[in-house]
Amino acid sequence: MGLRAASPSCAAAAPASAAAAAGAEPRRRPGLGPPPLALLLLLLLSLGLLHAGDCQQPAQCRIQKCTTDFVSLTSHLNSAVDGFDSEFCKALRAYAGCTQRTSKACRGNLVYHSAVLGISDLMSQRNCSKDGPTSPTNPEVTHDPCNYHSHAAAREHRGGDQNPPNYLFCGLFGDPHLRTFKDHFQTCKVEGAWPLIDNNYLSVQVTNVPVVPGSSATATNKITIIFKAHRECTDQKVYQAVTDDLPAAFVDGSTSGGDGDPKSLRIVERESGRSVEMHARYMGTTVFVRQLGRYLTLAIRMPEALAMAYEASQDLQLCVTGCPLGERIDDGQGQVSAILGPGLPRGPAARPGYTLETASARCLEQVPLKDIYFQSCVFDLLTTGDANFTAAAHSALEDVEALHPRKERWHIFPSSGRGAPRGRPLSSATLGLTCLILAVFL
Repeated sequence: MGLRAASPSCAAAAPASAAAAAGAEPRRRPGLGPPPLALLLLLLLSLGLLHAGDCQQPAQCRIQKCTTDFVSLTSHLNSAVDGFDSEFCKALRAYAGCTQRTSKACRGNLVYHSAVLGISDLMSQRNCSKDGPTSPTNPEVTHDPCNYHSHAAAREHRGGDQNPPNYLFCGLFGDPHLRTFKDHFQTCKVEGAWPLIDNNYLSVQVTNVPVVPGSSATATNKITIIFKAHRECTDQKVYQAVTDDLPAAFVDGSTSGGDGDPKSLRIVERESGRSVEMHARYMGTTVFVRQLGRYLTLAIRMPEALAMAYEASQDLQLCVTGCPLGERIDDGQGQVSAILGPGLPRGPAARPGYTLETASARCLEQVPLKDIYFQSCVFDLLTTGDANFTAAAHSALEDVEALHPRKERWHIFPSSGRGAPRGRPLSSATLGLTCLILAVFL
């Protein structure tokens, strides 16, 4: 039996729905990235044609229900989060099973056949096996309580929260440079132990030590992270890293928290002794810790609702409020290149081994855009003479690109803090950098 042609009303509905979806594009969840082209086309086609009164499809054909369930199962998934492929393949297998059960009733239905082809294409793209576990067939009432993305989507589906979760980024690197949850960039002294994060779910403390004698510049040589106990998802877990000891386990020797598979909390070693990642599914949080040279760096991505869940007594958090004014060695707005003095400083401003020109050339090899990460790299080379700080700036920017949910904010340019023209001439920053470096040694 040949395929039945879609009625004129159906043909009109498809482009109208596609146009509506295109108009809604700016409202897509931040940080999820563009959906696969095949999935986008499939959803536009399915949702555009599925107007029960227009298409005159048989009442027994349940392709609309199959498609709606698939959207519900996948709309909250984030391709950057651990376990995405597994969950997406489960949803695809459930979608395929649903279409098979309604195949007889949908014979000759264009929407049905388009869905079948789309499922096959997506399973090939994601290397999904046809056999394996499937997602629950009732996503409205079934979710994983230890998967933050799952229960956040369930709340949205029930109408309790119409807004997708917003994510925040915080990073610390160099001697040290801090990027707060509000994307404020600061260069600080903060010698000793300081809390980066201290909320109801997570505590992160760093310890900074002087880099060179006679300088107020410091760098991080110890990081302590406490994942607080969370109902049935995990017991409290403590991670601690110090210079030359970057373990791939918590202090109790375990590498994960919680029961089941995948684990609610786990550590992944990316490079032995140099790079580890911690993924906390139950609170949608990812932490990167690295060692570069003699010092440590940290980057974290966390849902705003959890990052801001703290008591009044927990008000000292560098990721939330930034460094205290008395601990900053930048211009107060995070721009290490924007401090201008009344005249050229006297005496040498740089550590032996680097001039402003050679430091700039070295940093351009690792950070090709002259943004705040490039300026921080130059500052670190001139104040310490340690070439490892170029790698620290490079990896810090890589962590931003991996974890920061908003691509348009990855780069911060010195002239305005955000969005300044790229390729700012180096000469305009020379005086400010030199004055700042001189101030560090006073």
